[in-house]
Amino acid sequence: MIKFKVKSLKSKISLVSALSLLFFAGGCSSLVNYPKRFLGLSTVELERQRAEAISMVFSLDYPVCYAKTQDILKEIGVYIYAKDNKKRMIAIYLSSEDTTPVGLFFKEIAVGKTEIEVSSPSIYGKEIIAKRVFTMLEGLPDPMKKIEKGNEQNK
Repeated sequence: MIKFKVKSLKSKISLVSALSLLFFAGGCSSLVNYPKRFLGLSTVELERQRAEAISMVFSLDYPVCYAKTQDILKEIGVYIYAKDNKKRMIAIYLSSEDTTPVGLFFKEIAVGKTEIEVSSPSIYGKEIIAKRVFTMLEGLPDPMKKIEKGNEQNK
């Protein structure tokens, strides 16, 4: 716990006022997100980018779609840094070394139909993840594996 030694009453009042101003002006959710933003773990920017997300609807129930997507993300080697069932989202980095954030948001359209929105401040990030996840959810092989195999054959 952090302890402050404040000697005068005027200093105490100033400190309490400043902390109160920060709390009420920023809102308590902002204060909760400050440490996450500092560590690079916040999903706020991904939520803001949803207006420009790449989306596709799949003939899968939400729980099945969510589980299959998680399996695909693990298979392609991205780093999952946040999951939020309430927001129906998964936040990832492209890899443990490439910390480009990408968010996958799930929306149940109807029974047996789920829309996935892929958002990111990086156009490349959202395009590559959307292409890989959407292709693999349709039962096709990872399109990046073809590129990797082609590069190995050229060596």
